[in-house]
Amino acid sequence: MKKIILLGPILFASVLTILTFIKYDFLISLGWHPINAPTFDWPSGLALGKYGWIMTSTFIISGLIMSLFAYRLFLDLQVGSASRLGTFLFACAGIALAMLAFTTDPTIRDTPSTWHGRLHDLSFVLLGLTLFPAMIVLGFAFRNDAKWKNLSIYTWLTLCLAAPAFALKGAAFYVFLFAILVWNEVVALRLTKCN
Repeated sequence: MKKIILLGPILFASVLTILTFIKYDFLISLGWHPINAPTFDWPSGLALGKYGWIMTSTFIISGLIMSLFAYRLFLDLQVGSASRLGTFLFACAGIALAMLAFTTDPTIRDTPSTWHGRLHDLSFVLLGLTLFPAMIVLGFAFRNDAKWKNLSIYTWLTLCLAAPAFALKGAAFYVFLFAILVWNEVVALRLTKCN
């Protein structure tokens, strides 16, 4: 289980990067641009068209790994209200990530939005509404546990960097993704060293 948790952020980042290169022209046709419009149908647009099933599968697998990670973290942290709430919210964030598998609607289209496109958008909102509070609360849970104490400030600093980047969109979205993926990997590495 430890290796799976460690591979979660690496899998997500790798698939995102590789598919972006493979589907570069397709993404451009959707209106995406890596600098001028980096969040225009990206990364969700990778689930559209050829090889879209790979991104859809990655959303599901990464979300399930994140929820498993939350459970494993729950078992390791000192029991308390912060650890229970933080890991619960983190597991919910994993479920929201998995729900991004509902196929998005292209932004530029002549058709009305679909039910799965609306669910995809709702899942993205739920991801933000659960991940950020999870990190706030987990910071307190880390602070209350001697094995995790030094990750408390790091967690809050990551959140201070990632949350505005999430809201700003544009090229700042890359900062959000990078900060969150690195934070996940750092916490996963600590979890494997604690056991």
